[in-house]
Amino acid sequence: MQFKEKVQIMDAEKIRRTLTRVSHEIIEKNKGTENLALVGIRRRGVPLAQRLADNIKVIEGKAVDLGILDITLYRDDLSTLAQQPVVHKTEIPFSVEGKKLVLVDDVLFTGRTVRAALDAIIDLGRPASIQLAVLVDRGHRELPIRADYVGKNVPTSSKEVVSVRLQEIDKDEQVIIEEFIE
Repeated sequence: MQFKEKVQIMDAEKIRRTLTRVSHEIIEKNKGTENLALVGIRRRGVPLAQRLADNIKVIEGKAVDLGILDITLYRDDLSTLAQQPVVHKTEIPFSVEGKKLVLVDDVLFTGRTVRAALDAIIDLGRPASIQLAVLVDRGHRELPIRADYVGKNVPTSSKEVVSVRLQEIDKDEQVIIEEFIE
């Protein structure tokens, strides 16, 4: 598959401002940071969760629990991914029991990644609540899932891909829409 860059929808400064806004929304909705934890979905949800946690610490003066979730074995398309899928470690160094968890991901599309993340979290325990924060919601849901916190809503066609590039992983900082070339 080949893709061609179509348009940049967020630059580094826009991403920074958006994450600051989302951090405030998370604090407001949860009435502070008590019993709050952020869990980044591997891959790009992890640095986004870290940035949100850093923002929350600056705003509230308190650190929140932070975890990393690998959903590879919970995916409903596992057999189509690879013969031997690469499974990374889930690192949640706290009990999820009774916590107000905020799952963090880069792009919300069909909802299948979030469904897998919900299954993975429930296997770890029973949180008080699970919320979802995404940098970009591009629509095209296949499951009844919605984000509680959205950085930017971006209507897309099925021939487009939203590509989030983050400094920690990609050595670049932007969100672009790419178009599938047939």
